[in-house]
Amino acid sequence: MRLHTREWGSGDRVAVLVHGMGASSRAWWRVGPELAGRGYRVIAVDLPGHGGSAPAPDAEPAEFAEALLATVPAKPALALGHSMGGMTLALAVERLLPERAVYSEPLFRVPRLDVLEAFITRDMARTKGLSVEQLFAERPQWNDEAREVEAETIAAWDLDTSIGFLHRLAGQDLSPPPVVPSMIQLAKPSRVLSTAFAAELAGRGFEVREVAHPDHTLHYADHAGFMGSLDGWL
Repeated sequence: MRLHTREWGSGDRVAVLVHGMGASSRAWWRVGPELAGRGYRVIAVDLPGHGGSAPAPDAEPAEFAEALLATVPAKPALALGHSMGGMTLALAVERLLPERAVYSEPLFRVPRLDVLEAFITRDMARTKGLSVEQLFAERPQWNDEAREVEAETIAAWDLDTSIGFLHRLAGQDLSPPPVVPSMIQLAKPSRVLSTAFAAELAGRGFEVREVAHPDHTLHYADHAGFMGSLDGWL
């Protein structure tokens, strides 16, 4: 399976961007050009069931990783995954072998199935069912372009693909070994990764950086804080 991609820039260094659940490569509409301006050729993928990539409700999580590996060059200078994208990057990192890996708000410890079912009903299915007006109203901290991108990408999102992905990972710990220099970027407070788990990961060799904003999608809600936390990693 090969994934639909979007690119910015033509630099010698490659940056791979992997979006979160319900989003697409369009999620990086500000980050991609900024990285291109810093000398990267930026490749952003659409995960299965997102953007221009085909739905795959029966795919195993390993197939998401395989699709990423089949689509982007090996050993990029930078690989950055947000949320579900961070989970996919974690499954692929030992073979992708970027020079540096950044996991933004990654759900490394997946809840057990009964907890997931509540989340799917309360958050995922509810979000998919919101009108554009409701989406805008619920994201007052985002600018108009971020909300427009969100509305477009949610409309194209295949919910069943994401549900299948989560169901097959229920109860698992996806935290990868830091086989390359690795950073975890967290909202403050984070709703996906506890302070204790962050400290545990730091003890394993991950650098952990917090952005003083509570929004899970930091690159939408606090772009300056998101980019600032990448200082020294680009």
